[in-house]
Amino acid sequence: MKNSQVRFVVLLGVVAILGIVSVQVYWLRKAYDIKERQFNETIHTALHKVAENLASANGGNLGNEEIINQLSSDYFVVNINDNIDANTLEYYLTNEFEKFQIELDFEYAIYDCGNDKMVYGNYVKIEERGNEEPTTNLPTYDEFTYYFGVYLPTKSNFVINNLRLSIFFSLILILAVVFFAYAIYVILQQKRLSELQSDFINNMTHEFKTPISSIALSAEALLKHPNLSEEKRLNNYARIIKEQAARLNTQVEKVLQITTIQDNELELKKEALNLKELIEGVVRSTKVSYETRGGQILFDPCDGETIVRADRVHLTNIIDNLLDNSLKYNQGVPEAHVELLKEGNGYLLRIADNGMGIDEKYISQIFDKFYRIPTGNVHNVKGFGLGLFYVKQVIDKHHWKIGIKSEVGKGTSIEIHIS
Repeated sequence: MKNSQVRFVVLLGVVAILGIVSVQVYWLRKAYDIKERQFNETIHTALHKVAENLASANGGNLGNEEIINQLSSDYFVVNINDNIDANTLEYYLTNEFEKFQIELDFEYAIYDCGNDKMVYGNYVKIEERGNEEPTTNLPTYDEFTYYFGVYLPTKSNFVINNLRLSIFFSLILILAVVFFAYAIYVILQQKRLSELQSDFINNMTHEFKTPISSIALSAEALLKHPNLSEEKRLNNYARIIKEQAARLNTQVEKVLQITTIQDNELELKKEALNLKELIEGVVRSTKVSYETRGGQILFDPCDGETIVRADRVHLTNIIDNLLDNSLKYNQGVPEAHVELLKEGNGYLLRIADNGMGIDEKYISQIFDKFYRIPTGNVHNVKGFGLGLFYVKQVIDKHHWKIGIKSEVGKGTSIEIHIS
């Protein structure tokens, strides 16, 4: 993934997170306001009933004026302008709060209307409620007119307590946001490590190419030396050096190709080419390796012209890779059958062999990068697990399709649908 794409994904994620959090905070605040407003209305109703009861006890009535003022979120004042018996007031407050299920500690105070000074106050805990009749041990104020105030110190906690479900979902959202942020962090870390790995592979493989070329050229020069032809043992060593240098160079080229594909820099140079002739050339160059082990390659082309638009180099590589795999993963006499068939407006290229075959449970993974079929601690076939990954990437780039059929002990058949 390119840096610009990563930045876009991260930015989009941050915007999405901020949007979700903002909406959640807005609705949580809205829910709190609604709950608080409902609770305030309940308290207003309860206090109004207390005032009515006090007026009734004093033989009067309240009238139609608004007598309850909310001075803060948790403090209410009731202006009854009448005599107040603290015993009766506390009883009515406790009783009405019970009826309206206001299960909170509260503090009340009685004030003189003439000078606004508190003349009496008391704190009532929820567990101390339960008197069926007013007590008589509290003072009575009947010389002047009075009003009373009620303070609810735990009101905010009570409202928040009623929002448990909303808070629970908010906590889940916070966990999701934290997980997403951590996932973004891990992705960025992995991307950085992937870039370091890619840079290391690129540098390493390029550094390898120079000494490999030098070794190959030196081996070729040795083979051309007239005196070396007389020394069969040395001539054989020089040939081995040349072959192994070529093999090592092929592996380095494969790694470079995979790195190019991984960086999305693989560019196809499509051209009109004769598919039949290209396959014949690959089969001809590979045939020697099969015949060395007593095997053979058969090629059955279709009739007529076989012109397709494709990248000559990459198409040659993938056919060579598949034939090379058929040879490597064969413990007996290797045989490969290459068929080119007409299929609609395109062609079907089938490469079948009599090799070891692949267990069905591994087939879905064989095109993964660096994947090799488990063989315990024994690795008779050397490789990096990059060949089939490269084949799949090139085929996908051409917008073709590839399929595989295999049976353990009987062989493998790979089909490429070329359009």
